Amino acid sequence: MGHDHAHGTAAQAHRGRLLAVLVLTLVVLVVEVVGGLVSGSFALIADAGHMLTDAAGVGLALGATALAARPATAARTFGWQRAEILAALVNGLVIAAVGVGVIVGGIARILAPGEVEAGLMLAVAVVGLAANGVGLALLRRGQGESLTVRGAYLEVLGDLLGSAAVVVAAIVVLATGFLRADGIVSVLIGLMIVPRAVALLREVGTVLLEATPRGVDLDSIRSHICGVPGVLGVHDLHAWTITSGVPVLSAHVEVPDELLSRGEAGRVLDDLRHCLAGHFDVDHCTFQLEPPSTTGREHHAHA
Repeated sequence: MGHDHAHGTAAQAHRGRLLAVLVLTLVVLVVEVVGGLVSGSFALIADAGHMLTDAAGVGLALGATALAARPATAARTFGWQRAEILAALVNGLVIAAVGVGVIVGGIARILAPGEVEAGLMLAVAVVGLAANGVGLALLRRGQGESLTVRGAYLEVLGDLLGSAAVVVAAIVVLATGFLRADGIVSVLIGLMIVPRAVALLREVGTVLLEATPRGVDLDSIRSHICGVPGVLGVHDLHAWTITSGVPVLSAHVEVPDELLSRGEAGRVLDDLRHCLAGHFDVDHCTFQLEPPSTTGREHHAHA
């Protein structure tokens, strides 16, 4: 039988907040670019560059959640839910590239410091700090539910730390006239960006390689399945993630021949679904019931 499922992904519940953060980020980006050009601060330009990656990342996230909401078809049986993960992948690569660029530019500024209008630099950095604080608050709840929202949250967190560093640099220049502080902070911003990109890409890789979802103990799941009345054993047990918030599972479950002949397969399937409810998207879990006599007859190509 066919079933129509209308599952919303975790990021779709936070589209409004993502849109608000996008608008806020674009406003701060413009302010920092203008402030950096007028004040001569490369640290502000570096922070603006990171804001640009944030805007692109949040824009990708919004587009991906729209695609993920499209219904499944015969050609795409899981719909476009993986679009969110691909958006996170692009986001991570862009963040890494910008981080390296900021580090290179910051080193150049340390070697050849330029004049900086520290008062304007400080004012713009404070505006960025406040705006990033608001963005962080908007995404705090959603970042624990969706990889896409988490990517946006980490970007805003990095921006907040970057703005704080620019504030410190501006104060140092105002107090001491040490112009290299601008370049030093630029390098620090780059060093904050790159590890975040690596962490995000590692999480994306886990999903794309269909690794066991974090927090899922397959031995415990196996024990739960084997504890269902009538189940003799389980093999070919696999668990993976389609997209954030949608973990699924498949398994070959061994049951007695007489149980199948008595027509109790439906009862066993209901028990299995009830057993795993709360751990997996049970509507997308797949169980193959088979008697022990068929075990070993199939050709497997599992490493």
